Parts: sequence; structure tokens; C-alpha cells
Amino acid sequence: MQVKTIKSLFRSHKESALFGRYIHGENIEPLFEKFTGKFQINQVGKSVNGLPIHTITFGSGDKKILMWSQMHGNESTTTKAVFDMLNVFLEENNEIKHVLKHCKICIIPMLNPDGAKLYTRLNANKVDLNRDAQELSQPESVVLHSVFEDFKPDFCFNLHGQRTIFSAGSVNKSAAVSFLAPAQDEDTTVTPTRKIAMEVISVMNESLQEQIPDQVGVYDDSFNINCVGDSFQALNVPTLLFEAGHFAGDYNRERTREFIFQSLLVSLDYIASNNVDGDNYKSYFKIPQNEKLFFDIIIRNTKEQDIAVQYSERLIEGSIAFVPEIVKISDLSDFFAHRVIDANGYEVFKEDGSVLKAGSEIDFVMINNEKFSLKS
Repeated sequence: MQVKTIKSLFRSHKESALFGRYIHGENIEPLFEKFTGKFQINQVGKSVNGLPIHTITFGSGDKKILMWSQMHGNESTTTKAVFDMLNVFLEENNEIKHVLKHCKICIIPMLNPDGAKLYTRLNANKVDLNRDAQELSQPESVVLHSVFEDFKPDFCFNLHGQRTIFSAGSVNKSAAVSFLAPAQDEDTTVTPTRKIAMEVISVMNESLQEQIPDQVGVYDDSFNINCVGDSFQALNVPTLLFEAGHFAGDYNRERTREFIFQSLLVSLDYIASNNVDGDNYKSYFKIPQNEKLFFDIIIRNTKEQDIAVQYSERLIEGSIAFVPEIVKISDLSDFFAHRVIDANGYEVFKEDGSVLKAGSEIDFVMINNEKFSLKS
């Protein structure tokens, strides 16, 4: 599928009801109505607080793909991309009819509705669902496991979002999108199952490189059987981790949303059109490893040491605020930033003239009697 075609599909099918970072059940449930009659929509369980968890299923093919989004409630970008993609399949465009013919797709668009409502990574019991794959101590974990057992997927897409701290390798390129074919054993063996996942990731990476060269990374593949992706991979089901990352100035993750949308369509097109056997996996290893080399802001060339600022995401009165916090005062010459402020050799103070300290939340700094905003 050509990038030009996919970009056109995104422009014409982007779900206008979803925008920004704060996406929860009240945002997505009204969208189900337009899918009724075309897709199968089922309530498959409830969260700790009794909020419904749904699946959306469509397609009539033999190749079965299971996707789930917002396992972490504050990782909403992939949920937006999922609904953009659903709008495409709703119209059965000629470009994607073969996917509907050859694939059956089951999506849990929001696995952790309590966390989404509170804008937190954890569920209402303060449990990370992505560390509950074996114990299955939470109702949301049981829902996912039950859907997996009933649907018996040939592929799993584990849809997440990552922080702004990641670079794609050790260069000054932020990881706008990251992928992973999770390990399925302690030795991180490149198994036949992983090779299949790697092959599909390689195809998505090739497409993204046409638009965001050197901004795609591979997530750390250390093995943890308590993680859902590792657990499903260990059951010999090819599992792909998607991580929606940071693109320059895109704190609402609207550009990243498009890249995830494109990746979903590229991967489904490839699976539908090919016998994916893992033979073409080697280019996966050309994708650079994610490194934690970015801060949101670095104030450089101060009279003393560099100053790093990171945004803390807070739910305040129904919207997400990005609160600047001084996280490090040190020599940061080995790090990069999404924004650099040049102090030109001057000292940097708080707005009231007091000294900056790590751990301080602060909206403005003073440099040579000039006020600089640290807000996004």
C-alpha cells in the first residue's frame, strides 16, 4: 500500500470526535453507534469500577488479528488511530477490501477505562495491567486473557504510548514511533514466532522511513513473563508492540496518531496479502534501539551547569496540563532536548530571583532579566 494512498485515507477518515491526550470511555462509546450493523460490538467485561469493556470485530478471513489499546489509561494515541482505521473499514474502500476478505480483526479499543478516566497508567486498584499477565489478579486482565483464549489470534497487536524521553538510537532524533517483537524466553532467542513479528515490523518501518527517517526505534526486549506481550509471544502467537512516541512539537500526539494509523494499515495489508513466515525478518535488526537521551527542555550555556526540564502530565479540570519540572542540573552535553534555551553564559533564576533546584515545578525562568516561559 502506497504512502500517498494511506495519507489520503487518514485525511478523509480521521475521527473528528477524538482529539488530544485525554480520551476515555465517554468519548468512544458514542462512536459505537455508527458501527452497529457493520461490525460486531460486544461488551466482554467490566473494569474494577464497573465501566464496560468492549470488543469490535470485523472481517471474514482466516487470518485472525487481536488488538488492544489503552491497557495503560494515559496512553491514548493508539486509541485515536484505531478509530481512524475503523472509519476506513466501515466504508469498505477498494484499497482495503482484501483485508476484510483475508483477515478477521478483533479490537479492544480501551482495556483500562478506569485508568483512562483518571488519566493514569494503572487501573483503579493501582495495578499495572502489563505486569499482570500471569497472576490475572485484575478484571481487565481476565477480560483480555478470555478474549485471547476465545478468539485464538494468529497475530497480536499490543498498542501503547511512550514518553518524550526516547531517542531512536544514540543520535539527536526522537523516537516518533517504536516497535518491538517481544522476547519469549530469558535468552531473548530469535524464535520462529518472533521472526514473524519482526518481518511485519520491518515492513511498517520501511513505510515510515519515507516520512520520518531515523525516527523509528526498537523498544528494549528484555524478557518478563508477567508482561502481556512476552506472555502471548511465549505461547507462540506472533505479538507486535506499538509505541506511539513524540514528534517535534506534537504534545497532543496528532502527528504520531497518523503514523500509528499508517502502520496499522500497512501491517494489515501485508498480513492479508502475504504468507508471513518470518523469512524476511533480518532488516528488523537495522532499526536502532531506543535510548533515554531526551528531555523536554534543556537550558544550555548557563554560568554554571545545564538545566533539564521535563513535563509532568496532569489531569486538571478535564484537560491535560503539561507541568514543567526541573529534573536535573548537571553537565548534559550527552543529552538532547525537544527545545533548547541558550543562556549565553548568564545565571538562571526563578521568576522571584531565587535559585533553581531539582524537583521544583516552575513555569518561567529569568535569564539576564528576561523572562522565558517553560510551558509547552
